[in-house]
Amino acid sequence: MSRNNEFNKSQIEKKDDVQNKQSTPDLVDMVLSLKDEKSIDSETIILETQKRVWAALKTGYEYSGITNESEKFLRKNVFAKIDMIVLYVDLVGSTTMALELSEEKLAIIISSFSQEMASVISLYGGYVLKFVGDAVIGFFLASENPLTASDKAVSCAKSMITIIQKGINPILNQYDYPDLMVKIGVDFGQSIVVRYGSNPEQSHVDLMGPAMNIAAKIQSLAKPNQILIGDDVYRKLHPVSQRSFKEINWKKKEWKYRSRLTGEIYKVYEYVL
Repeated sequence: MSRNNEFNKSQIEKKDDVQNKQSTPDLVDMVLSLKDEKSIDSETIILETQKRVWAALKTGYEYSGITNESEKFLRKNVFAKIDMIVLYVDLVGSTTMALELSEEKLAIIISSFSQEMASVISLYGGYVLKFVGDAVIGFFLASENPLTASDKAVSCAKSMITIIQKGINPILNQYDYPDLMVKIGVDFGQSIVVRYGSNPEQSHVDLMGPAMNIAAKIQSLAKPNQILIGDDVYRKLHPVSQRSFKEINWKKKEWKYRSRLTGEIYKVYEYVL
């Protein structure tokens, strides 16, 4: 082979190599879903939220379009053990509102809040497990990619607070309703799908597991409009996302729960702007 042919071949190989590198997405970003094709437009979400809240305040508190995909999924996976991110979001000050507002106003506020939070969970690819009084419980499947699930759950939690502050509260204020605030807890773990009864279509289905309990516990200790995540979620976040969280230094006996893997006090992190 002549030197010219060798040189041409070498140039072609280099060109192909550069094209391959340019066309191959960064593997880390792929895994951590930082280059999601479907970016969520927060402004559009806020506007849509305001439209629904306006309608609820004018015509009642019944929403449409809320489907229970969670129950369908759980019934298909009874007794299965599933890795998931669990998210608890709880309305702050509902007891005070119950004493100060009429039953109708209270129903409108809690119903609007709960169903808007359910919409956000669905928007981020999660399932709405159930409504418990003034709290909403959601979960994100993490069996295939716990890194992506953790990122979605944390992004969902952030959006919840944004939607409440910029979407719901401005509308409520125009009707002299109080501002809403929430406490959010997020944790990762394996949960088992349980069914209470033998009827596969009608018996109640639910989830049990450490993540369910820890997410509820850290949510109860959160401050208004604060997001708390467990260490198992924190470790699955991209380093850039981890910078937005700070480990909480608990006061004596304020937090006593230990990791099932290490036996050490389970770390909890707070989201800081």
